[in-house]
Order: sequence, then structure tokens, then C-alpha cells
Amino acid sequence: MKIPQLEKKPEIKSCHDIKWKDNYSWIHQKNILEVLKDASKLLPEVKKYLEEENAYTEHNLKNTKKLQKELFKEIKGRIKLDDESLPFKDYDYEYWTKTTTKGNYSIKLRKKIGSNKIEEIWNGDKEKEKLNTEYFGVGDLEVSWNDKYLGYSLDLKGSEYYIIYIRNIESGKLITEKIEETSGGVTFSLDNKFIYYAKLDEHHRPRKIFKHKIGTTVKEDALIFEEKSEAFTVGIGLSSDEKYYFIASSDHNTSEQYYFSVDEENPKPKLIKKRKKGII
Repeated sequence: MKIPQLEKKPEIKSCHDIKWKDNYSWIHQKNILEVLKDASKLLPEVKKYLEEENAYTEHNLKNTKKLQKELFKEIKGRIKLDDESLPFKDYDYEYWTKTTTKGNYSIKLRKKIGSNKIEEIWNGDKEKEKLNTEYFGVGDLEVSWNDKYLGYSLDLKGSEYYIIYIRNIESGKLITEKIEETSGGVTFSLDNKFIYYAKLDEHHRPRKIFKHKIGTTVKEDALIFEEKSEAFTVGIGLSSDEKYYFIASSDHNTSEQYYFSVDEENPKPKLIKKRKKGII
């Protein structure tokens, strides 16, 4: 089998007064973020080349199939597949997770304090099977403060664009419109009526925080914070005393924090201290 060859399409590049010829820059698609959402938008020539590379690799490693299986079995044998975490108390319930030898994804369980009845509120393998998807990445799993709702986020394409879902635990039914193109985090309000989440921009950066009323459409979501700098990304979380929400805005070596009270109906985040370069 011949070694796959990617077509050369020379382009002259320049930087810092230096010029050079690049034969392969054409494969860097400008709409790569669209490709992450929809693989059919990948350039046909690039797709063909990748498939040829895979076939070439498969051909040259076919004599190692037995060894590959042995190595996989040995590595897998070092992992405790049938495992269970310690339960943690969260108001009226104890929550914990477990994995099994039969499944590839975790199971989230709970029981009411003082009761022996165990509820399975999340099973990754069952969810993947139900959605009939090849890729299945779990971003967040959060239970509302009244223990009635499960908020979770899924990446179904491997692109790290997470879709947020809110489910009624008792009925198993979704109770709000799915929220697409998020960073994955789900933060419930203490009154159990809203969630806060970060939306990804066109460059796959979380720079906006929205407030979503459970049971309504995404069009009605309120923007409560926007980071103007393209170098910074944002996230939101609740303080340990459950009195404030904090919005963190940061890049690789600089950050600043905003806050607002859990009682604010129309949140107006307030800056704690202006960012200073090099200080996290």
C-alpha cells in the first residue's frame, strides 16, 4: 500500500519580515468551528486524506492486532471498573456515583436520609443508548436545591459544544427547552426557578453568562454578564455560604471576580477589584 500523499498547494506566507512557502496551509479551514458542529463541512480532499491515512495505519499494524488486544486487556485490568464513591449529604438526600464492569459511563444514585430506598437518577450508558449517538461526552450533572430537577450537559459530537437539559427526576421528562452551544456548566438558582450558564461565542469561547427560566424558551433568556475582551473567558458558581453568585473572568495569568446576591431578581454583577495583569 502506498503512503498517502496530501496535495501540495503552495502559498507564500510572511511574518516579522520573513517569507516562506507553505504547501499545506490550505487545509486550515476558516470555518473550522462550523466543521466541529457539522463534520460534513470538512473539505472533501482532507476527509479523503484522513481516511487514507487511517487505512494505511490499519494495513501496517494488522500484524499487531493480537498484541494490541493483550495490551488493552492489561491496561484495563489495572483499572477498578466496579467502583463506588462515598455518599455525601446534601440537605435531605445522600448522593453518590458508581461504575460497573458492564458499562462505560457513571451512574448517579441517591437515597433520602433515613430511608433505604435507592434511586438511580442518571445512567450514562442508558442515556447514550437512548440518544443513539456515537460520541457521548458528559459535561455537568447537577441536582436542584429542592431535589426535584436534574440539570446535565452533553457533548454529542466531540466538539465541546455542550447542550444543557433539565429533567424532572420523578417523571424522567425534560421540562425546559434544550440550551445549545454552552460551555457545559449548570448552576441552579436557590429558588429552583432558574439556571445560570455560559454561552460560547463564534470562536468557541465562553464570554457571556445567561439566566434561563426553567420551562421557557431560550429566546427569553436574560444576558446578565458579558466579557468584552476576547482574551478572557467566564464562568459562574455559588459561594460556599450560598449567599452570592460569583462570576470569574480570566485568561492564562490574569483574573477578576464579580458578584451578585442570590436574592437579586435582575442580577447586576459588581466588580470586586479591577484586574491587574499577571495576578490570578
